[in-house]
Amino acid sequence: MTHSSKSPTTARQQQRGVLDLTHALAPNIPNWDNLPTAVEVSIEETLEKDAFFSRRISLNEHTGTHFDAPAHVVAGGRTVEQIAPGRLVRPLIVIDVRKQVEHDADYVVTVADVTAWEKQHGEMPHGAVVLACTGWDVRWSSPASFRNADAKGVMHFPGFAEKTAVWLIEHRDIAGLGVDTLSVDPGNSGAYPVHKCCAAHGVYHLECVANLADAPPSGATVVIAPMKLAGGSGAPARILALLP
Repeated sequence: MTHSSKSPTTARQQQRGVLDLTHALAPNIPNWDNLPTAVEVSIEETLEKDAFFSRRISLNEHTGTHFDAPAHVVAGGRTVEQIAPGRLVRPLIVIDVRKQVEHDADYVVTVADVTAWEKQHGEMPHGAVVLACTGWDVRWSSPASFRNADAKGVMHFPGFAEKTAVWLIEHRDIAGLGVDTLSVDPGNSGAYPVHKCCAAHGVYHLECVANLADAPPSGATVVIAPMKLAGGSGAPARILALLP
């Protein structure tokens, strides 16, 4: 019998060095279209009858914690499987705007927020993935609260300002932009300028990210693993932060 040289304590420490930034996919999770069932699941095989357990699932590409490829909004943009692997393992930057969001559900991350972050933590590395921690993921268990739609059906949740996306692209050459809400654009946006601006420059998005309050503002590495869907406009993704 082979025994591991690692003690239980060492194993636990290593596990604590990886932070999962992903919500579990399930039928009743929040979704853009306010469908009662975001993920349809049916059992195809059972252990008792078939000696195997398997399920069939059906869902939109942009369900749960997910990855937006540029093709989502730009004709001729890269699809999921065309994203270079090196762009999916990048330095992680987390900008915490929870205090601002407490007073304004429609808050957008500004250039001033970015420059304030850099004043405190130093210049962002070029080619990073920048995620906004708005605190919105605490609403995940309530789809109605997560969508936060008014009487006219307009959703209200925070996102990024277009000027901020432009600045990050032009000055920090970001690989990706993400948030813990349904969209990098705020919920009350109708034209989706952040989506279009980023996609036009080959920048991908991460949406419905989880647990950002537990991530450090800098120093971690993000590992993004979207389902490698041929021709995909996006895909559910497992997102992990390798902590310093």
